[in-house]
Amino acid sequence: MGTGLEKKGFVEENIFQKVQDKFCFLGDFYAYCVDEFGNQITEWSGHMEDVDSLKKAISGDQLYSLFERVKESALEEQIIEETDYGNLKVAAIGYKTEGKLIFCWLACCVFSEEESDRSKPAIKNIKRTTTEERLYEAAGLLRMYGEQVCRLRDLEGDGKEEGEKSLSAEPEMKRLLKKAEYYTEALGLLECNQSFEEAAGRFLKLMGEYLQVDSTGLVKVLKDEQSIDVVCEWLEEGVSSSYDRVRNLERPEVFCGDKPIIVSADSVMAKEVKDYLQERHHKAFISIPLLLNKKPVMYVYFSERNRRKIWQPEEIHFIQDMIRIMESILISKHRKDSLSGSFASLQAILDNVGSCIYVQDVESGRIVFANKQLKRTFELELQSGRLNELVQSGKPVGLREGCYEIHYNEKNRWYDLYYTYIAWVDGSRVSLYVLHDITDKKIYQKKIEQQAYTDFLTGLYNRMCCEKDLSLQLDKAIAEGMTGGLLYLDLDDFKHINDGLGHQYGDVLLKSISNSLRRIKGICNSCYRMGGDEFVIIIPPESFNRFEEIIQDIQAIFSKPWFLKDADYYCTMSMGIVNYPDDGSNVQDLIKKADMAMYDAKKAGKNRNSKYSQNLAMASHKRLDMEKNMRDATADNYREFEVYYQPIIDVLSGNPVCTGAEALIRWNSAAMGFVPPSEFIPLAEYLGLINPIGNYVLKEACNACRNWNHRGRENFKVNVNLSVVQLLQPDIVEIVENTIKETGINPINLTLEVTESLAINDMNRMKEILNRIRQLGVRIALDDFGTGYSSLNHIREIPLDVIKVDQNFVQGLAEDSYSQSFIKMVAELANAIDVNVCVEGIETAEQFNVVNDMKIQLIQGYYFDRPLQLSVFEEKYVIGNQQ
Repeated sequence: MGTGLEKKGFVEENIFQKVQDKFCFLGDFYAYCVDEFGNQITEWSGHMEDVDSLKKAISGDQLYSLFERVKESALEEQIIEETDYGNLKVAAIGYKTEGKLIFCWLACCVFSEEESDRSKPAIKNIKRTTTEERLYEAAGLLRMYGEQVCRLRDLEGDGKEEGEKSLSAEPEMKRLLKKAEYYTEALGLLECNQSFEEAAGRFLKLMGEYLQVDSTGLVKVLKDEQSIDVVCEWLEEGVSSSYDRVRNLERPEVFCGDKPIIVSADSVMAKEVKDYLQERHHKAFISIPLLLNKKPVMYVYFSERNRRKIWQPEEIHFIQDMIRIMESILISKHRKDSLSGSFASLQAILDNVGSCIYVQDVESGRIVFANKQLKRTFELELQSGRLNELVQSGKPVGLREGCYEIHYNEKNRWYDLYYTYIAWVDGSRVSLYVLHDITDKKIYQKKIEQQAYTDFLTGLYNRMCCEKDLSLQLDKAIAEGMTGGLLYLDLDDFKHINDGLGHQYGDVLLKSISNSLRRIKGICNSCYRMGGDEFVIIIPPESFNRFEEIIQDIQAIFSKPWFLKDADYYCTMSMGIVNYPDDGSNVQDLIKKADMAMYDAKKAGKNRNSKYSQNLAMASHKRLDMEKNMRDATADNYREFEVYYQPIIDVLSGNPVCTGAEALIRWNSAAMGFVPPSEFIPLAEYLGLINPIGNYVLKEACNACRNWNHRGRENFKVNVNLSVVQLLQPDIVEIVENTIKETGINPINLTLEVTESLAINDMNRMKEILNRIRQLGVRIALDDFGTGYSSLNHIREIPLDVIKVDQNFVQGLAEDSYSQSFIKMVAELANAIDVNVCVEGIETAEQFNVVNDMKIQLIQGYYFDRPLQLSVFEEKYVIGNQQ
């Protein structure tokens, strides 16, 4: 098939098939392998009836498209993709060398209900279900094994092609072949029926022989976490154990923590480690933890006591790979093995008591009595020996007697447990346990707590719960020297959805966003709705290693449209980011700083995120000052606001002549001086002041234009910008109509400019509003054309009189052929649909000459003039031209 995998018997002996079967069993998924051309080289792993069902549920084209993506991509070697079923995903797990795909596993993964998308139908009656964590673990091991196979293939290929060089490659090939054989034998332990201790013994023997050390061992951390037991050891012939006993040993420093300890003969080490190793004559030593539920429960060690040894990187890499297999064995055995015990004879007393009662011998732990109520309630637990584990699960440390609550996850029941020591009838000392079911009380308590901590609409936690949880996570991070994250999200222009579609669709959007956030790995239980369209996400310290991935996952949610009212609508978000405790050690301080960063993202253009910095704090104070002064200025009859006018020039006649102006708001604050529009206009929109300010500009501009017309400039026109918020006012048409009547302007001389993105956000509503405005005689201009999401179809639908080309297309106009072609295309389009074109931002003679050659009628920019005060504009273009 061209893969080279048939060499060394990897295909003939079907090792790939066996390895694939083991990993599919480990990860509980279904898969087959293809070569670099997409040819199948292994059979499906898994129950055949399940495989048949999966083949019917997904198309071969979907799997092949994943293979093509992995093959063609320079970055992706592993892809997981959703299907039409909420609990079924497909995956491609490839292996490449030097950017070339060697082979690829194509997999189907049926997920448990907790990780399924419940908004989609589910595929039924599949025996194996998995989780993303288990899938990624198995996929990583599968790729690791494939790497060894490919290195062997490459070495043999090099040897055959280069003749004499094969002699130098042969030792390395033998080493890799031996390594692959040890991998294969270790993988075989995954499916063996031996106990974990027996499997561990075989594993230690494999490791000792491969590494050529004199001893390896496995120790278990006891419940008190201060002691260890030696579970098993492998010793080279003639070597004795370094332990004089194997039970209840004091836990040394080398078996603490969740990081490996690697000591070579020439290593510098901590005194505690050095003393321990010297006492036991270890010249080289490695200790690596085995994690269960992210907690070290055992440690594997490798020791050399007779020879001076320096650990090589290849050996350490091999150990780490094999430890991953060992952890998989531990998890697999832990999942299968029940914690069983034998219980002795039972006596029949106190069966008339309504509570569950049992008595346990203190010394032996033997249950000497259980009443009928307990046998009925905990029959399975008694049979499996899990009852003592249940009652001990909630016992406070050091408690000798008393009452405490326990929660039984398997049955989702709560119990009050009374615990004390008594003398039994035969005089022996026993423990008495009395369990009383309080589930109904806990359900009621949980309901009350849920109402207090849960947002009714979305089901997310609310602000009160956010502050409580953030306080706990902050204390934890400070105590353990860890770092967490806080994300503050605010939806961009959510008011437009609410006003345009109705509040019921706004609620649907909020619930959809909430459900999507909850499905992100690492934050599923730490998403909060703060109110309105604001959300907070706490990234716990244990998930901080996925910090960037979580942010990318959130951004991906908002990159796609939302289906509302039978159409797709885009709703983006702005995000503020802080890290705790680095950015603050107080809950309110952190939330405030995240809010500052979020506002900075909005000010920078929305649909982005911003990290908190000290500069933002200074900007926040400036923002508060600006907010106060802006409110004062609007309350003072807009005295500090002034309308400037930038001339619009008609150049088509050959002699450039002013035909009107665009009205532009400026703010000269008495307290802050001249404030740029780029700073105060976003704040005005955020504060809800843009409507009165915009109405003020409209009225001032109409009065000015009427005066120009009465002073001999009958055809002078004025352009006024309408913001998104203004145009979405329910009475915007009436506002325009009343302004025309009050000022006496000829409506044909008023042009209202709307942005391109605004016009297509809700096309049907925009068409209705703009048509009603045009019926008043007012002209409509489409501003900033070319910067949004236009299509020619949208341009055809919008009632227009003028298209204004954004100045971004003018900056490099003299040299940029794309900009020239774009403006020429717009001019031809405008001519076809009978509208005028105005090009903004013309600043140089070169730019003007290019545009002039295209027969563009209207031009605006600094080449002719900048925005001017009313008196200056009239002196220059109204009175001056008359003279």
